[in-house]
Amino acid sequence: MTDGVLLGFDYGTKRIGVAVGQTLTGSARALATVSARDGKPDWDAITRLITQWQPAALVVGLPVHMDGTEHERTARARRFGNQLGGRYNLPVHSVDERLTSYEAEQELRAQGKKVQDIDPLAAQLILQSWLDTHAAENRT
Repeated sequence: MTDGVLLGFDYGTKRIGVAVGQTLTGSARALATVSARDGKPDWDAITRLITQWQPAALVVGLPVHMDGTEHERTARARRFGNQLGGRYNLPVHSVDERLTSYEAEQELRAQGKKVQDIDPLAAQLILQSWLDTHAAENRT
């Protein structure tokens, strides 16, 4: 069981959305966008976030097809999660991220905000999904 501060990631080959959350409150919020070049994350920026927030664990969204089957982006996100775990010696949880980018885009449009701010919001939705599932597991 993971308790404390968590960082959530919406991995992309150009941008990685980051969110921060707390198991105590069961809530997540959008935090930042980290750049990536040719699929390689800006590890210095991620290290700064890890150092600043001192998370107990990390959550990475896994993109899958609507029928649940994996594709190339799934493997890339899984590899990113493995790299996070190896670099920072923290537990890494994954969560199905189907429709989070769509949901984030709809939410931004409804608020009249720019869609290019989508990555941190998608990370927030990913992390919130994990927190909601985690809270439900603790109640049972």
